[in-house]
Amino acid sequence: MKSDESKCVNCQRCVSLCPTRALKIVKSDCILRENCNWQNDTIREVYKQANSGGVLLSSMGNPKPMPVYWDKMLINASQVTNPPIDPLREPMETKVFLGKKPERIERDKSGNLINNLPAQIELTMPVMFSAMSYGSISYNAHASLARAAEELGIIYNTGEGGLHEDFYKFGKNTIVQVASGRFGVYENYLNAGAAIEIKMGQGAKPGIGGHLPGEKIVGDISRTRMIPEGSDAISPAPHHDIYSIEDLRQLVFSLKEATRYKKPIIVKVAAVHNIAAIASGIARSGADIIAIDGFRGGTGAAPTRIRDNVGIPIELALASVDKRLRDEGIRNNVSLVAGGSIRSAADVVKAIALGADACYIATAALLALGCHLCRTCQSGKCNWGIATQKPELIKRLNPDIGSRRLVNLMTAWKHEIKEIMGGMGINSIEALKGNRLMLRGVGLNEKELEILGISHAGE
Repeated sequence: MKSDESKCVNCQRCVSLCPTRALKIVKSDCILRENCNWQNDTIREVYKQANSGGVLLSSMGNPKPMPVYWDKMLINASQVTNPPIDPLREPMETKVFLGKKPERIERDKSGNLINNLPAQIELTMPVMFSAMSYGSISYNAHASLARAAEELGIIYNTGEGGLHEDFYKFGKNTIVQVASGRFGVYENYLNAGAAIEIKMGQGAKPGIGGHLPGEKIVGDISRTRMIPEGSDAISPAPHHDIYSIEDLRQLVFSLKEATRYKKPIIVKVAAVHNIAAIASGIARSGADIIAIDGFRGGTGAAPTRIRDNVGIPIELALASVDKRLRDEGIRNNVSLVAGGSIRSAADVVKAIALGADACYIATAALLALGCHLCRTCQSGKCNWGIATQKPELIKRLNPDIGSRRLVNLMTAWKHEIKEIMGGMGINSIEALKGNRLMLRGVGLNEKELEILGISHAGE
Protein backbone atom coordinates (compact mmCIF):
# COMPACT_ATOMS: atom_id res chain seq x y z
CA MET A 1 0.00 0.00 0.00
CA LYS A 2 1.34 3.38 -1.00
CA SER A 3 0.60 6.33 1.24
CA ASP A 4 -0.43 9.59 -0.43
CA GLU A 5 -1.31 12.20 2.15
CA SER A 6 -2.39 14.64 -0.58
CA LYS A 7 -5.57 12.55 -0.99
CA CYS A 8 -6.53 12.65 2.69
CA VAL A 9 -10.11 13.86 3.18
CA ASN A 10 -10.00 13.74 6.98
CA CYS A 11 -12.51 10.87 7.25
CA GLN A 12 -10.88 9.93 10.57
CA ARG A 13 -10.91 6.20 9.80
CA CYS A 14 -7.18 5.76 10.32
CA VAL A 15 -7.43 7.66 13.60
CA SER A 16 -10.41 5.62 14.79
CA LEU A 17 -8.83 2.25 13.97
CA CYS A 18 -5.24 2.92 14.99
CA PRO A 19 -4.51 0.20 17.60
CA THR A 20 -2.08 2.38 19.52
CA ARG A 21 -3.95 5.70 19.11
CA ALA A 22 -0.77 7.11 17.66
CA LEU A 23 -2.32 8.94 14.72
CA LYS A 24 -3.83 12.37 14.40
CA ILE A 25 -4.65 14.45 11.36
CA VAL A 26 -3.24 17.96 11.28
CA LYS A 27 -4.39 20.57 8.79
CA SER A 28 -1.58 21.66 6.52
CA ASP A 29 -0.31 25.16 7.24
CA CYS A 30 0.68 25.58 3.62
CA ILE A 31 -1.85 28.14 2.38
CA LEU A 32 -2.03 30.63 -0.45
CA ARG A 33 -1.34 34.29 0.14
CA GLU A 34 -3.95 35.78 2.49
CA ASN A 35 -6.72 37.78 0.85
CA CYS A 36 -10.06 38.58 2.52
CA ASN A 37 -11.89 38.66 -0.81
CA TRP A 38 -10.11 35.81 -2.62
CA GLN A 39 -10.02 33.15 0.05
CA ASN A 40 -8.07 29.89 -0.26
CA ASP A 41 -11.08 27.72 -1.10
CA THR A 42 -12.24 30.15 -3.77
CA ILE A 43 -8.84 30.22 -5.45
CA ARG A 44 -8.49 26.44 -5.36
CA GLU A 45 -11.91 26.05 -6.94
CA VAL A 46 -10.88 28.38 -9.77
CA TYR A 47 -7.76 26.25 -10.28
CA LYS A 48 -9.86 23.07 -10.43
CA GLN A 49 -12.22 24.47 -13.03
CA ALA A 50 -9.35 25.90 -15.05
CA ASN A 51 -7.83 22.40 -15.17
CA SER A 52 -11.02 20.46 -15.92
CA GLY A 53 -13.53 22.80 -17.54
CA GLY A 54 -16.21 21.06 -15.48
CA VAL A 55 -18.90 21.94 -12.95
CA LEU A 56 -17.76 21.53 -9.36
CA LEU A 57 -19.62 18.82 -7.44
CA SER A 58 -20.01 18.65 -3.68
CA SER A 59 -21.84 16.53 -1.14
CA MET A 60 -23.49 16.91 2.26
CA GLY A 61 -24.97 20.28 3.27
CA ASN A 62 -23.96 23.90 2.87
CA PRO A 63 -20.78 24.43 4.96
CA LYS A 64 -20.74 28.22 4.66
CA PRO A 65 -21.10 30.40 7.79
CA MET A 66 -24.73 31.26 7.09
CA PRO A 67 -27.20 32.07 9.91
CA VAL A 68 -28.52 29.07 11.84
CA TYR A 69 -31.85 30.32 13.15
CA TRP A 70 -32.34 27.31 15.43
CA ASP A 71 -29.43 28.65 17.48
CA LYS A 72 -31.02 32.11 17.66
CA MET A 73 -34.26 30.82 19.16
CA LEU A 74 -34.69 29.94 22.82
CA ILE A 75 -37.44 27.84 24.37
CA ASN A 76 -39.66 29.25 27.09
CA ALA A 77 -40.11 27.29 30.32
CA SER A 78 -42.92 27.04 32.84
CA GLN A 79 -42.43 27.50 36.56
CA VAL A 80 -45.28 28.81 38.72
CA THR A 81 -48.52 29.83 37.01
CA ASN A 82 -48.24 27.02 34.48
CA PRO A 83 -46.23 24.36 36.29
CA PRO A 84 -43.86 22.03 34.45
CA ILE A 85 -44.65 18.36 33.86
CA ASP A 86 -42.46 15.47 34.96
CA PRO A 87 -42.33 13.09 31.96
CA LEU A 88 -41.09 10.24 34.17
CA ARG A 89 -44.25 10.28 36.28
CA GLU A 90 -46.93 11.84 34.12
CA PRO A 91 -48.20 10.84 30.64
CA MET A 92 -46.50 12.56 27.71
CA GLU A 93 -47.78 11.98 24.16
CA THR A 94 -45.18 11.99 21.38
CA LYS A 95 -47.30 10.10 18.85
CA VAL A 96 -48.29 12.02 15.70
CA PHE A 97 -50.50 11.33 12.69
CA LEU A 98 -49.57 12.87 9.35
CA GLY A 99 -52.23 13.53 6.75
CA LYS A 100 -55.32 15.60 6.02
CA LYS A 101 -57.58 16.14 9.03
CA PRO A 102 -61.38 16.63 8.83
CA GLU A 103 -62.73 20.04 9.81
CA ARG A 104 -65.22 18.60 12.29
CA ILE A 105 -66.23 15.41 14.09
CA GLU A 106 -69.23 13.65 12.60
CA ARG A 107 -71.53 11.17 14.33
CA ASP A 108 -74.25 8.83 13.14
CA LYS A 109 -77.84 8.77 14.45
CA SER A 110 -76.75 6.64 17.40
CA GLY A 111 -74.09 9.12 18.40
CA ASN A 112 -71.20 6.93 17.29
CA LEU A 113 -68.20 8.55 15.66
CA ILE A 114 -68.09 8.31 11.86
CA ASN A 115 -64.55 7.46 10.76
CA ASN A 116 -64.05 9.87 7.89
CA LEU A 117 -60.31 10.24 8.46
CA PRO A 118 -58.29 10.03 5.23
CA ALA A 119 -55.18 7.81 5.06
CA GLN A 120 -52.58 8.76 7.70
CA ILE A 121 -49.00 8.00 8.65
CA GLU A 122 -48.69 7.02 12.31
CA LEU A 123 -45.41 7.84 14.09
CA THR A 124 -44.40 7.10 17.67
CA MET A 125 -42.36 10.32 17.65
CA PRO A 126 -42.29 13.33 15.29
CA VAL A 127 -39.14 12.29 13.39
CA MET A 128 -38.60 10.35 10.15
CA PHE A 129 -35.52 9.30 8.19
CA SER A 130 -35.38 11.43 5.06
CA ALA A 131 -34.95 10.34 1.44
CA MET A 132 -31.59 8.75 0.54
CA SER A 133 -31.70 6.56 -2.54
CA TYR A 134 -30.32 3.06 -2.96
CA GLY A 135 -27.33 3.83 -5.14
CA SER A 136 -26.39 7.07 -3.44
CA ILE A 137 -26.08 5.11 -0.19
CA SER A 138 -25.19 1.46 0.23
CA TYR A 139 -27.36 -1.61 0.76
CA ASN A 140 -26.14 -1.87 4.36
CA ALA A 141 -27.01 1.76 5.04
CA HIS A 142 -30.54 1.21 3.71
CA ALA A 143 -30.86 -1.95 5.78
CA SER A 144 -29.83 -0.02 8.91
CA LEU A 145 -32.45 2.69 8.28
CA ALA A 146 -35.24 0.20 7.51
CA ARG A 147 -34.57 -1.99 10.57
CA ALA A 148 -34.33 1.01 12.88
CA ALA A 149 -37.54 2.54 11.52
CA GLU A 150 -39.42 -0.72 12.12
CA GLU A 151 -38.14 -1.08 15.69
CA LEU A 152 -38.84 2.57 16.53
CA GLY A 153 -42.29 2.70 14.95
CA ILE A 154 -41.34 5.53 12.59
CA ILE A 155 -40.74 5.80 8.82
CA TYR A 156 -37.77 5.85 6.46
CA ASN A 157 -37.79 7.12 2.86
CA THR A 158 -36.49 5.13 -0.13
CA GLY A 159 -35.34 8.18 -2.06
CA GLU A 160 -35.66 8.17 -5.83
CA GLY A 161 -33.84 4.88 -6.48
CA GLY A 162 -36.69 2.43 -6.04
CA LEU A 163 -37.07 -0.19 -3.31
CA HIS A 164 -34.79 -3.21 -3.13
CA GLU A 165 -36.75 -6.47 -3.05
CA ASP A 166 -35.24 -7.35 0.34
CA PHE A 167 -36.85 -4.31 1.93
CA TYR A 168 -40.48 -4.84 0.87
CA LYS A 169 -41.04 -6.52 4.24
CA PHE A 170 -40.50 -3.12 5.89
CA GLY A 171 -43.34 -1.60 3.86
CA LYS A 172 -45.35 -0.39 6.88
CA ASN A 173 -42.34 1.77 7.82
CA THR A 174 -41.45 2.94 4.33
CA ILE A 175 -42.17 6.01 2.22
CA VAL A 176 -41.67 5.29 -1.48
CA GLN A 177 -40.63 8.21 -3.63
CA VAL A 178 -41.66 9.21 -7.14
CA ALA A 179 -39.10 11.59 -8.64
CA SER A 180 -38.74 13.05 -12.12
CA GLY A 181 -36.73 10.06 -13.37
CA ARG A 182 -39.44 7.61 -12.21
CA PHE A 183 -36.72 5.05 -11.38
CA GLY A 184 -38.11 1.78 -10.05
CA VAL A 185 -41.70 3.04 -10.08
CA TYR A 186 -44.42 0.47 -10.80
CA GLU A 187 -47.66 -0.65 -9.18
CA ASN A 188 -46.21 -3.05 -6.59
CA TYR A 189 -43.65 -0.42 -5.55
CA LEU A 190 -46.37 2.20 -5.04
CA ASN A 191 -48.44 -0.18 -2.94
CA ALA A 192 -45.47 -1.43 -0.92
CA GLY A 193 -45.03 1.60 1.32
CA ALA A 194 -47.04 3.42 3.95
CA ALA A 195 -47.05 6.62 1.87
CA ILE A 196 -45.89 8.00 -1.49
CA GLU A 197 -43.73 11.08 -1.85
CA ILE A 198 -43.58 13.13 -5.04
CA LYS A 199 -40.17 14.78 -5.09
CA MET A 200 -40.42 18.19 -6.76
CA GLY A 201 -37.31 19.67 -5.19
CA GLN A 202 -34.49 19.13 -2.71
CA GLY A 203 -33.00 21.64 -0.29
CA ALA A 204 -29.38 21.12 -1.34
CA LYS A 205 -30.18 21.66 -5.03
CA PRO A 206 -33.45 23.52 -5.74
CA GLY A 207 -34.36 23.50 -9.41
CA ILE A 208 -31.82 20.77 -10.17
CA GLY A 209 -32.38 17.12 -11.04
CA GLY A 210 -30.36 14.12 -9.92
CA HIS A 211 -27.44 12.21 -11.39
CA LEU A 212 -26.09 8.84 -10.32
CA PRO A 213 -23.00 7.93 -12.41
CA GLY A 214 -23.14 4.79 -14.54
CA GLU A 215 -20.28 3.23 -12.58
CA LYS A 216 -22.67 2.95 -9.61
CA ILE A 217 -25.47 1.38 -11.67
CA VAL A 218 -24.48 -2.22 -11.13
CA GLY A 219 -26.18 -5.45 -10.02
CA ASP A 220 -29.07 -4.89 -7.65
CA ILE A 221 -29.02 -1.13 -8.21
CA SER A 222 -29.61 -1.65 -11.92
CA ARG A 223 -32.48 -4.05 -11.25
CA THR A 224 -34.04 -1.89 -8.55
CA ARG A 225 -33.92 1.26 -10.66
CA MET A 226 -34.98 -0.70 -13.77
CA ILE A 227 -32.28 0.74 -16.00
CA PRO A 228 -29.35 -0.96 -17.82
CA GLU A 229 -26.10 -1.54 -15.98
CA GLY A 230 -23.51 1.14 -16.59
CA SER A 231 -26.00 3.78 -17.78
CA ASP A 232 -26.19 7.10 -15.98
CA ALA A 233 -29.33 7.55 -13.90
CA ILE A 234 -30.29 11.13 -14.75
CA SER A 235 -33.36 12.72 -13.18
CA PRO A 236 -34.38 15.83 -15.13
CA ALA A 237 -34.85 19.07 -13.22
CA PRO A 238 -38.63 19.22 -13.88
CA HIS A 239 -41.19 16.44 -14.01
CA HIS A 240 -41.99 16.54 -17.71
CA ASP A 241 -45.67 16.05 -16.96
CA ILE A 242 -45.88 18.78 -14.29
CA TYR A 243 -45.83 22.47 -15.24
CA SER A 244 -48.62 23.76 -12.99
CA ILE A 245 -50.50 23.00 -9.79
CA GLU A 246 -53.20 21.44 -11.97
CA ASP A 247 -50.63 19.03 -13.45
CA LEU A 248 -49.40 18.19 -9.95
CA ARG A 249 -52.99 17.54 -8.87
CA GLN A 250 -53.37 15.07 -11.72
CA LEU A 251 -50.32 13.09 -10.56
CA VAL A 252 -51.48 13.21 -6.93
CA PHE A 253 -54.82 11.66 -7.84
CA SER A 254 -53.25 9.21 -10.29
CA LEU A 255 -51.17 7.87 -7.39
CA LYS A 256 -54.21 7.81 -5.11
CA GLU A 257 -56.13 5.84 -7.72
CA ALA A 258 -53.22 3.43 -8.17
CA THR A 259 -53.19 2.74 -4.42
CA ARG A 260 -57.00 2.76 -3.94
CA TYR A 261 -56.81 5.87 -1.75
CA LYS A 262 -55.09 3.91 1.02
CA LYS A 263 -51.82 5.87 1.02
CA PRO A 264 -51.27 9.52 1.93
CA ILE A 265 -49.48 11.50 -0.77
CA ILE A 266 -46.53 13.72 0.18
CA VAL A 267 -45.18 16.49 -2.04
CA LYS A 268 -41.58 17.40 -1.26
CA VAL A 269 -40.32 20.85 -2.26
CA ALA A 270 -37.19 22.88 -1.62
CA ALA A 271 -37.36 26.00 0.53
CA VAL A 272 -37.29 28.95 -1.88
CA HIS A 273 -38.37 32.59 -1.70
CA ASN A 274 -42.03 32.04 -2.73
CA ILE A 275 -42.47 28.84 -0.75
CA ALA A 276 -45.64 30.04 1.03
CA ALA A 277 -47.50 30.53 -2.25
CA ILE A 278 -46.19 27.19 -3.56
CA ALA A 279 -47.34 25.40 -0.41
CA SER A 280 -50.77 27.01 -0.68
CA GLY A 281 -51.13 25.57 -4.18
CA ILE A 282 -49.92 22.13 -3.07
CA ALA A 283 -52.40 22.13 -0.18
CA ARG A 284 -55.19 22.68 -2.73
CA SER A 285 -53.85 20.01 -5.11
CA GLY A 286 -55.11 17.12 -3.02
CA ALA A 287 -51.77 16.29 -1.40
CA ASP A 288 -51.98 15.12 2.21
CA ILE A 289 -48.52 16.17 3.42
CA ILE A 290 -46.04 18.85 2.36
CA ALA A 291 -42.35 18.21 3.05
CA ILE A 292 -40.17 21.34 2.95
CA ASP A 293 -36.40 20.91 2.64
CA GLY A 294 -34.18 23.83 3.69
CA PHE A 295 -31.00 24.99 1.98
CA ARG A 296 -28.70 23.38 4.55
CA GLY A 297 -30.00 19.92 3.70
CA GLY A 298 -27.50 17.24 2.71
CA THR A 299 -27.01 15.54 -0.63
CA GLY A 300 -24.99 12.76 -2.21
CA ALA A 301 -23.91 15.10 -5.01
CA ALA A 302 -24.87 18.60 -6.09
CA PRO A 303 -23.28 21.43 -8.09
CA THR A 304 -21.27 23.36 -5.52
CA ARG A 305 -22.58 26.75 -6.61
CA ILE A 306 -26.19 25.57 -6.33
CA ARG A 307 -25.68 23.95 -2.93
CA ASP A 308 -24.01 27.02 -1.45
CA ASN A 309 -26.10 29.82 -2.99
CA VAL A 310 -29.64 28.69 -3.80
CA GLY A 311 -32.58 28.36 -1.42
CA ILE A 312 -33.50 29.74 2.00
CA PRO A 313 -33.28 28.45 5.59
CA ILE A 314 -35.91 25.95 6.68
CA GLU A 315 -36.79 28.00 9.77
CA LEU A 316 -38.01 31.00 7.74
CA ALA A 317 -39.68 28.81 5.10
CA LEU A 318 -41.56 26.71 7.67
CA ALA A 319 -42.82 29.73 9.61
CA SER A 320 -44.04 31.51 6.47
CA VAL A 321 -45.80 28.40 5.13
CA ASP A 322 -47.58 27.65 8.42
CA LYS A 323 -48.77 31.27 8.67
CA ARG A 324 -49.97 31.36 5.05
CA LEU A 325 -51.96 28.13 5.39
CA ARG A 326 -53.53 29.31 8.66
CA ASP A 327 -54.42 32.70 7.19
CA GLU A 328 -56.12 30.97 4.26
CA GLY A 329 -57.98 28.54 6.56
CA ILE A 330 -56.49 25.44 4.94
CA ARG A 331 -53.91 24.38 7.52
CA ASN A 332 -55.87 21.19 8.30
CA ASN A 333 -55.76 20.19 4.63
CA VAL A 334 -52.14 19.09 4.99
CA SER A 335 -49.49 18.14 7.49
CA LEU A 336 -46.09 19.87 7.33
CA VAL A 337 -42.77 18.05 7.54
CA ALA A 338 -39.59 20.13 7.94
CA GLY A 339 -36.10 19.03 6.91
CA GLY A 340 -32.73 20.51 6.14
CA SER A 341 -30.20 20.24 8.98
CA ILE A 342 -32.31 19.10 11.91
CA ARG A 343 -29.44 18.37 14.29
CA SER A 344 -30.96 17.61 17.69
CA ALA A 345 -34.10 17.10 19.74
CA ALA A 346 -34.10 20.84 20.47
CA ASP A 347 -34.28 21.60 16.73
CA VAL A 348 -37.23 19.21 16.46
CA VAL A 349 -39.08 20.96 19.30
CA LYS A 350 -38.42 24.40 17.78
CA ALA A 351 -39.57 23.23 14.35
CA ILE A 352 -42.83 21.91 15.76
CA ALA A 353 -43.39 25.14 17.69
CA LEU A 354 -42.95 27.00 14.38
CA GLY A 355 -45.67 24.88 12.81
CA ALA A 356 -44.24 21.53 11.69
CA ASP A 357 -46.08 18.29 12.39
CA ALA A 358 -42.84 16.29 12.16
CA CYS A 359 -39.24 16.51 10.97
CA TYR A 360 -37.07 14.69 8.46
CA ILE A 361 -33.48 13.86 9.41
CA ALA A 362 -30.77 12.48 7.13
CA THR A 363 -27.31 13.82 7.97
CA ALA A 364 -27.89 13.17 11.68
CA ALA A 365 -28.84 9.58 10.82
CA LEU A 366 -25.69 9.15 8.73
CA LEU A 367 -23.59 10.50 11.58
CA ALA A 368 -25.13 7.83 13.80
CA LEU A 369 -23.99 5.25 11.23
CA GLY A 370 -20.41 6.51 11.44
CA CYS A 371 -20.27 9.32 8.87
CA HIS A 372 -17.53 11.86 9.64
CA LEU A 373 -18.67 14.55 7.17
CA CYS A 374 -15.56 14.19 5.03
CA ARG A 375 -17.71 15.34 2.05
CA THR A 376 -16.60 12.75 -0.50
CA CYS A 377 -20.02 11.15 -1.08
CA GLN A 378 -19.94 12.18 -4.75
CA SER A 379 -16.75 10.15 -5.30
CA GLY A 380 -18.34 6.87 -4.19
CA LYS A 381 -15.33 6.15 -1.98
CA CYS A 382 -16.93 6.49 1.45
CA ASN A 383 -14.49 4.94 3.92
CA TRP A 384 -17.32 4.13 6.35
CA GLY A 385 -19.35 2.05 3.90
CA ILE A 386 -22.28 4.49 3.71
CA ALA A 387 -22.16 6.47 0.44
CA THR A 388 -20.47 3.83 -1.69
CA GLN A 389 -21.15 0.80 -3.86
CA LYS A 390 -17.68 -0.73 -3.59
CA PRO A 391 -18.07 -4.18 -1.94
CA GLU A 392 -14.86 -3.86 0.06
CA LEU A 393 -16.13 -0.58 1.53
CA ILE A 394 -19.79 -1.55 2.00
CA LYS A 395 -18.84 -4.38 4.36
CA ARG A 396 -17.31 -1.84 6.74
CA LEU A 397 -20.84 -0.89 7.80
CA ASN A 398 -22.48 -3.60 9.87
CA PRO A 399 -26.29 -3.13 9.58
CA ASP A 400 -26.86 -4.79 12.96
CA ILE A 401 -24.65 -2.22 14.64
CA GLY A 402 -25.90 0.58 12.40
CA SER A 403 -29.57 -0.02 13.17
CA ARG A 404 -28.83 -0.28 16.90
CA ARG A 405 -27.04 3.09 16.87
CA LEU A 406 -29.98 4.69 15.03
CA VAL A 407 -32.41 3.25 17.58
CA ASN A 408 -30.22 4.58 20.40
CA LEU A 409 -30.11 8.05 18.83
CA MET A 410 -33.87 8.28 18.32
CA THR A 411 -34.58 6.86 21.78
CA ALA A 412 -32.36 9.57 23.27
CA TRP A 413 -34.08 12.27 21.19
CA LYS A 414 -37.50 11.02 22.27
CA HIS A 415 -36.50 11.31 25.93
CA GLU A 416 -35.15 14.81 25.32
CA ILE A 417 -38.31 15.89 23.50
CA LYS A 418 -40.35 14.76 26.49
CA GLU A 419 -38.06 16.57 28.91
CA ILE A 420 -38.21 19.82 26.93
CA MET A 421 -41.97 19.62 26.52
CA GLY A 422 -42.33 18.89 30.23
CA GLY A 423 -40.30 21.96 31.04
CA MET A 424 -42.65 23.98 28.84
CA GLY A 425 -45.68 22.61 30.68
CA ILE A 426 -46.87 20.86 27.52
CA ASN A 427 -47.82 17.18 27.46
CA SER A 428 -48.37 16.45 23.77
CA ILE A 429 -46.92 17.18 20.36
CA GLU A 430 -50.35 18.40 19.24
CA ALA A 431 -50.32 21.09 21.97
CA LEU A 432 -46.80 22.12 20.95
CA LYS A 433 -47.54 22.44 17.22
CA GLY A 434 -47.53 26.06 16.10
CA ASN A 435 -47.21 27.29 19.70
CA ARG A 436 -44.85 30.16 18.93
CA LEU A 437 -45.47 31.77 22.31
CA MET A 438 -43.00 29.20 23.64
CA LEU A 439 -40.16 30.59 21.48
CA ARG A 440 -38.07 33.72 21.90
CA GLY A 441 -35.46 35.17 19.56
CA VAL A 442 -31.95 36.32 20.41
CA GLY A 443 -29.92 38.55 18.10
CA LEU A 444 -32.59 38.67 15.40
CA ASN A 445 -33.75 41.80 13.60
CA GLU A 446 -37.37 42.94 13.46
CA LYS A 447 -38.03 41.45 10.02
CA GLU A 448 -36.67 38.06 11.02
CA LEU A 449 -38.80 38.07 14.18
CA GLU A 450 -41.83 39.05 12.11
CA ILE A 451 -41.37 36.18 9.62
CA LEU A 452 -40.72 33.65 12.39
CA GLY A 453 -43.73 35.00 14.27
CA ILE A 454 -41.93 35.10 17.63
CA SER A 455 -41.04 37.77 20.17
CA HIS A 456 -37.55 38.79 21.24
CA ALA A 457 -36.16 37.42 24.49
CA GLY A 458 -37.19 39.63 27.39
CA GLU A 459 -40.57 40.61 25.91
